[in-house]
Amino acid sequence: MADLSASNPSPGREDAQSPADRPLRFAALRQRNFRLLWAGQFISVSGSQMQSAAILWQVYALTGDPLALGAVGLCRLAPIFLFGILSGMVADSVDRRRLMIFTQSGLAAVALGFAALSFSGAMTIGWLYGLMILSASFGVFDAPARQSLIPALVPRRDLTNAFSLNSTMMQAAGVIGPAAAGLMIGQAGLGWVYLINAVSFLAVIYSLLAMKGVGGGTRERSPISLGAAKEGMRFVFAHPIIRSTMLLDFIATFFASATALLPIFAADILRVGAEGYGVLFSAAAIGALGMGIFLSLIHRIPRQGPVLLIAVGLFGLATAVFGISRSFWITFAALAVTGATDMISMVVRNTARQLQTPDSLRGRMVSLNMLFFMGGPQLGEFEAGAVADALGAPASVVLGGLGAIAATAWIAATTPELRQYNG
Repeated sequence: MADLSASNPSPGREDAQSPADRPLRFAALRQRNFRLLWAGQFISVSGSQMQSAAILWQVYALTGDPLALGAVGLCRLAPIFLFGILSGMVADSVDRRRLMIFTQSGLAAVALGFAALSFSGAMTIGWLYGLMILSASFGVFDAPARQSLIPALVPRRDLTNAFSLNSTMMQAAGVIGPAAAGLMIGQAGLGWVYLINAVSFLAVIYSLLAMKGVGGGTRERSPISLGAAKEGMRFVFAHPIIRSTMLLDFIATFFASATALLPIFAADILRVGAEGYGVLFSAAAIGALGMGIFLSLIHRIPRQGPVLLIAVGLFGLATAVFGISRSFWITFAALAVTGATDMISMVVRNTARQLQTPDSLRGRMVSLNMLFFMGGPQLGEFEAGAVADALGAPASVVLGGLGAIAATAWIAATTPELRQYNG
């Protein structure tokens, strides 16, 4: 696939205007190819968020066991460790758009499997875990291709705006998806949630097929080899900003991953049922959506290193408040704050990494980041489930929030480059 740089505009980039002529707000949406992917992902991610909420509810309905909820994270984590590095090399060696068409088709097929077993009443915890592992395996190869594709769709000057808009879109889907899932679980059943998710993947597949000027091309391709894997690891660990933001992401999310315990809070502590569960599952996305819209309207985030550290610290504090709360609305507000602060962190981290990474290494950088970005919360879900099984869900969440605050303070103290980073 071509590396469509700013010096070599293509039909999909629409770079005729100079930076001075371009409005700052929503600048990335002026690019046709980015608009297509952005809109297609909004539909697909909404369906995926519905499925994520449905899976946790179904696991708890089948088992009633907090540890079983924690095992959901392990099912999603195993393919990351098995295929994470390989997926980055594949993304750097093939046409990223065609790779996404394959992975999105695979994800749709797995969602159909969830639907068929749920409609037939044959779903067991074993089938549920097995399908989650298969879905996560396709997702491992999808993420590096998708994130590495974005810089080829917009000019470099609009990259921060593109990631803000992309994150905002995902959070909007995170509001709509779980809320819709909560209503649908209560009114129609789990099978319809999975079926709608399967159909939603067609939107991304269509957007990829409709793009212009992003196939083939002259982008430098990396071979799939042990040497290529080592090259990617050397690059990541030699750059303090990339290395420290990945570590911060992993540690904070490991301690403060409380989403897996939401069915316990909704069903047993707050007693708000499936509909209330859907609203609570959407709370973080609502906070992130509001923050994402704000970030999309501004040109840049000043003093990005300190802002990142403060945001992650507040994320841990809000998580602790969620664990303490016995009020539905206080819980909702705390979860909304976790979403808003995580949005700030996500935009700063993604932009910094992409700007400092050559296109030929982007897939491997993203795949290594995936080990931290997805490994932290998935391991954290299992840790949260294990602690909840021993001490109760509220204690698990509170201790996790405090752990995230302590980890943030440690990384701030040991990484001066991050404290001083200004983008």
